[in-house]
Amino acid sequence: MLHGAIAAALTPLTGAGTAIDEDAIPPYVDFLASHGIDGVLALGTTGEGVLFDLDERRRIAELFMEAAGARLQVAVHCGAQSTADTTTLAEHAAMVGADAVAVIAPPYFALDADELFEHFAAAAGACDPLPFYIYEFAARSGYSIPLDVIARLREHASNLAGIKVSDTPWEKFEPYVIDGLDIFVGPEALIPQGIAAGAVGAVSGLAGSFPDAVVPLVRDPSPEAGERVGALRASLQRLPFHAASKMALGLRGVPVRGAVRQPLRGLTDDERVEVERIVGEWHA
Repeated sequence: MLHGAIAAALTPLTGAGTAIDEDAIPPYVDFLASHGIDGVLALGTTGEGVLFDLDERRRIAELFMEAAGARLQVAVHCGAQSTADTTTLAEHAAMVGADAVAVIAPPYFALDADELFEHFAAAAGACDPLPFYIYEFAARSGYSIPLDVIARLREHASNLAGIKVSDTPWEKFEPYVIDGLDIFVGPEALIPQGIAAGAVGAVSGLAGSFPDAVVPLVRDPSPEAGERVGALRASLQRLPFHAASKMALGLRGVPVRGAVRQPLRGLTDDERVEVERIVGEWHA
């Protein structure tokens, strides 16, 4: 089972974001491990997962598995537009020895409860007995997963282990704190509240570039630390988040370039100056 501080990993790319930067993944994982991260989630929202084709997603998962070795837990986000692609990726994650699979509700179509249940049941079955996590993020999928779908899935899928919840504010997050399921907090500012309510850890996009901000917060989730980390996240979120996070890694000595997969965009000159300021202030 997953636990603790999980970094929602960025995906290093080369050139204009058209190819995987395979050589950058081992030192990137080393950087995360050196700051006490318990595990990584590959190919999630921060990892640009839905922008890659199936072959790329399988290769990226394998590269993170190889780089992590026995040091870190590796969960693979396998959510895709179709059930067929989702199950293909979930089967592959189980085959290559991932520690867990996570799946977001498919975007674009507002699926009803029966459609969602069948989709998640197929995904959980494809990776069984690997721990399976629902990824609740209404801002990205376009709708929330009904609680009754989760209840039905608990009865059907013995490998349903928990939920990663990225909804804000707390009033939208709280209903997903369900007894008997391992809950992971996505929004860094909600980590103190989430852990106080029973969450077992965090899966953090900010931890993909600032693990040294998130790990101490998960270990000691005080409101004051939550505000500081939330402010750091907000400063990056005002910029193109993926490109800014990758540039921050480069400034922090990790050989990750700022390239992102289109239609995401890179940074303007003014935005690069702002990233330099953010990193400089953090180090200071």
